[in-house]
Amino acid sequence: KLVAETTLTPDDLIAPLFVKEGITDAQPIASMPGIFQHTLQSLRKEVNDIVNAGVNSVILFGIPEHKDADGSQGDHPNGIVQQAIAQLKDDHGDNLVVITDDCLDEYTDHGHCGILNEDCHVNNDATLERYASIAIAQAQAGADMIAPSGMMDGQVGAIRHALDQNGFTDLPIMAYSAKYASAEYGPFRDAAECAPSFGDRRSYQMQAANQREALLEVELDVTEGADIIMVKPALAYLDVIKAIRDMFPQPIAAYHVSGEYAMLKAAAQNGWIDGDAVALEHLTAIKRAGADLILTYLSKEVAPLL
Repeated sequence: KLVAETTLTPDDLIAPLFVKEGITDAQPIASMPGIFQHTLQSLRKEVNDIVNAGVNSVILFGIPEHKDADGSQGDHPNGIVQQAIAQLKDDHGDNLVVITDDCLDEYTDHGHCGILNEDCHVNNDATLERYASIAIAQAQAGADMIAPSGMMDGQVGAIRHALDQNGFTDLPIMAYSAKYASAEYGPFRDAAECAPSFGDRRSYQMQAANQREALLEVELDVTEGADIIMVKPALAYLDVIKAIRDMFPQPIAAYHVSGEYAMLKAAAQNGWIDGDAVALEHLTAIKRAGADLILTYLSKEVAPLL
């Protein structure tokens, strides 16, 4: 340990959590062993366990009972995420960083990340208005950080302007700046019930082959006011994390996504790998590449090992 060049600590970890409206008990997610869709009550217990394990940051994804074309529950004052934020801040105050996903895919009946035109293509500018409104609702509920994940052009600037205009000038933005159109999101879409009902998201997420494009996307987000830059997924894009680290001083977050988690868990359950050892190796590699923060479903179980 004295000569280790990279050190992973619980302070580096952010635990993604799902909270669902209209259920009475936590629901296990088959494709993500150990992860659940939570009720408000079970979410509070889970966050207590996460905090007791030494992890003090979470990011919330909400699944409303009713979805529509505009994702109206995303910014409803009594929306499921807004309720969860308020309760978690009541429980933990400033000892817990509550980050909120700002997107529409969990809230729309078509599963896309934005408002659709008549030709069923995403309307970028109309979507920015919705993202801004969601950010305000989350901030008013007590969120500590907003994380826009839709990859719409101008989303960081629109959210920063809206937050500033409403008195939230100090609320940071963690931008999904380099979010790739990855095949590794399948289990997440099970968990958040947000698979597109038609088409895919390649028109607004990045092509896996591109690294220089990621640097351009990051530069645009930083110019618009991003405080933290995110790369998603993590393991297949370590070179992207490294390239961003070499060019930008901002903190970098990397999302160890649901597919990465599911593959590790499946192999461990079959006895093909040592799950704990591989988990630590994966997360250490992400940090070694240059990430300062890691969003991972392994947070609660890995933290006691550090």
